[in-house]
Amino acid sequence: MAHSAAERASTHDLDLVAQAATGDRKAFGELVRRHGSAVRGLMRRMGADPALADDLAQDAFLAAFEQITEFRGEGAFQGWVKRIAARLYVRRWRRDARMDLMADPPEPEADSGLGDMGAINRIDLDEALRALSDVERVCVSLCYGGGLSHAEAAQALNTPLGTVKSHVKRGLDKLRARMAPGQTLATPESVAHG
Repeated sequence: MAHSAAERASTHDLDLVAQAATGDRKAFGELVRRHGSAVRGLMRRMGADPALADDLAQDAFLAAFEQITEFRGEGAFQGWVKRIAARLYVRRWRRDARMDLMADPPEPEADSGLGDMGAINRIDLDEALRALSDVERVCVSLCYGGGLSHAEAAQALNTPLGTVKSHVKRGLDKLRARMAPGQTLATPESVAHG
């Protein structure tokens, strides 16, 4: 049964997934339209430049289309495709050998002027994420933007669980300090949804 664009636009994600599982490319196209920018945004927050974020999002949606029958609806479709994208990014990141996850974290930078007599009251999340080390940004993005548990992130990164937890804690501490100097963020979830 063919569905019009208007019908697809008002259809629930799970119904679109079911239609896509039968080969309905237009239904899957609607899922891409709905969730593409969120996936690209996660890739950017993980450290990908805009072109790479677009490429990885496209690859993630292609993989999702090929594996659509594996989606069980136990969580949101967006979370599922974000996890696929995050794993693709991590594979590429590891392949490019741009960093050593086991390396000591860099020394803290000199005071950036944040908090000096209220000169800067708020920094956006993307800017704050760029201030993290590469490994902290990837670990925080995987766990809070990609929806992976610490254990899943450790497995994806082929890194000890304790190392991932340390990088996540250190990254969140830095984000809290940069996002709300002198205050504490309400919850770590605000990092993921900000």
